[in-house]
Amino acid sequence: MNTTTLHRRVDVEPAARPPRGSAIADTITMSKRNLRRVSRTPQLLAFSSVLPISFTLMFFYVFGGSIHVPRLSYADYLIPTMLILATLFGATTAVAMAVDMNGGMIDRFRSLPISRSAVLAGRTIADLARNTLVALLVLLIGTVLGFRFRNGFLLACAAVALVLAFSFALSWAMAWIGMKTKDPETAQVAAFLPIFIMVFAAPGLVPVHDMPGWLQAFAQVQPISVTITTVRALAEGGPIYHTLWQSLAWIAAILAVFVPLAIAEYRKV
Repeated sequence: MNTTTLHRRVDVEPAARPPRGSAIADTITMSKRNLRRVSRTPQLLAFSSVLPISFTLMFFYVFGGSIHVPRLSYADYLIPTMLILATLFGATTAVAMAVDMNGGMIDRFRSLPISRSAVLAGRTIADLARNTLVALLVLLIGTVLGFRFRNGFLLACAAVALVLAFSFALSWAMAWIGMKTKDPETAQVAAFLPIFIMVFAAPGLVPVHDMPGWLQAFAQVQPISVTITTVRALAEGGPIYHTLWQSLAWIAAILAVFVPLAIAEYRKV
């Protein structure tokens, strides 16, 4: 066999499939890659942090004087909501996946002998790490405004863990949206619209009983609503388990639907 023939065969051979045990290592590698990308674009991290902090201050000073919540200060009422909003508005999974597709990065990943799920898992885990930082910043601002965890240290940790678990589940939905739309601007609108609707149709900024009856029915069961209510109960006291199981069920359902959908979409692109 001559050298030319050998080179031709090497050129057309597909990337070898990685062993099953390498999926975790590949996921860690992809997570580090995405985190390095964030560190090299500090303006992205700054924007992800400034936006939720600005919303927190704006809602506190605009609504805080006119909305009275029984048993709670408005800071205690608002900050559990802003913890969730901070992780949702700060997440850029949909846009990032669309950018990687348009820039040819996904094609490069597919040509490498790495686990296919590692690309998506690495993206969502990196977003989880960034969301943790953003949530801590919102907690810091909330403390300055008067927010306190009044239900003990363990339940405070449970509240933050629930926020991060919910944002992690939604990041898989965002990854699917980004690959499905294949365009950064379209992905941004498609990802933001359902979040925008659910955020304002929730007991996050104003009590549900001030909403029309038909909207109250939706606000009491949709995923952002039950998660906000649960985080607030964990932080400030009140009934926990009725909304906790609903929030956990939503998280499990979102993961069960969008993890396979995202992986299947990745295999098609």
